[in-house]
Amino acid sequence: MKVNDFDFDLPESLIAQTPVDNRSESRLLVVDGMECTDRHFYDIVEYLHEGDVLVVNDTRVISARLFGVKPETGAHVELLVLKFQDKHAECLVGNARVVKLGTELIFGDGQLKAVCTEIGEEGIRFFDLFYDGIFLEVLDELGQMPLPPYIHERLEDKERYQTVYSKISGSAAAPTAGLHFTQEILETLRNKGVTIVPVTLHVGLGTFRPVKVDDINDHIMHSEHYMMSEKTATILNQAKAEGRRIIAVGTTSVRTLETIMQEHGSFCETESDSKIFIYPGYKFLAVDAIITNFHLPKSTLVMLVSAFAGSEEIMHAYQHAIQNKYRFFSFGDSMFLKSKKEIL
Repeated sequence: MKVNDFDFDLPESLIAQTPVDNRSESRLLVVDGMECTDRHFYDIVEYLHEGDVLVVNDTRVISARLFGVKPETGAHVELLVLKFQDKHAECLVGNARVVKLGTELIFGDGQLKAVCTEIGEEGIRFFDLFYDGIFLEVLDELGQMPLPPYIHERLEDKERYQTVYSKISGSAAAPTAGLHFTQEILETLRNKGVTIVPVTLHVGLGTFRPVKVDDINDHIMHSEHYMMSEKTATILNQAKAEGRRIIAVGTTSVRTLETIMQEHGSFCETESDSKIFIYPGYKFLAVDAIITNFHLPKSTLVMLVSAFAGSEEIMHAYQHAIQNKYRFFSFGDSMFLKSKKEIL
């Protein structure tokens, strides 16, 4: 299967640069096979029913974009912190060629120092970190919100790049399908009998790394850290046993649920890393419907939703969205996807 099978032409004018004023007033494209229905996101309550379980990713974006200098040369270096633990970090380096083993970088007025300890592939570097206090607080002071490169407008309110249910800090990018939810919509769903449960997947390079090979079978996913609690696992297992729908908010929730089902055969309390790559031909084990944004051409995320709803159906839906001037990508509009098995 070729990467070009997942390509489409998108006018640059449709790339959303800022979020809509009211999260829930973004548009919603309901995809039911080849049938597309134009709604608004606040209409999502009509498509979820009593007994459904809605799975959200409660990760929180950190100020992961850092600008530092090499003290011996004064060269400027940009880092995107992908993972960190115990004063060690994995980072994507903007001008990686200047960062070699032993390279020292200084951030701010010296509040943070990083020394390169390992060279990874495609701009990845590993660092030992030196700082006082709590690393997330250091990032908040020195770092910037890591908005995608296709967003050129300044984000006035950083909370608009966080979901209203974000809780556990660790992501280098937002799980953007969740940006449309408001507390009011969540409360309406609960009152309707929908159970809402969290999982955590810290969004990293695996989500937005471009596919640079012609054959998708040659693409290697970067790992991302996930967690599921015992309470969430119990609720999901009961829903599965009773034949109730599990609806994932975003591809990050999908990947978390499918990884756990693949590895354990049922939902369970667990914490690990996922490198799951979902593309057409994959048999879904966990998810019955997906709420998702519109994704970049030739991306692993387009491949995932194509696996779920059908390649022809997704390309048809994307063309409908383009013709009807939907807003695309992180701050754009959303889709509600039924699986092909549910449509049948």
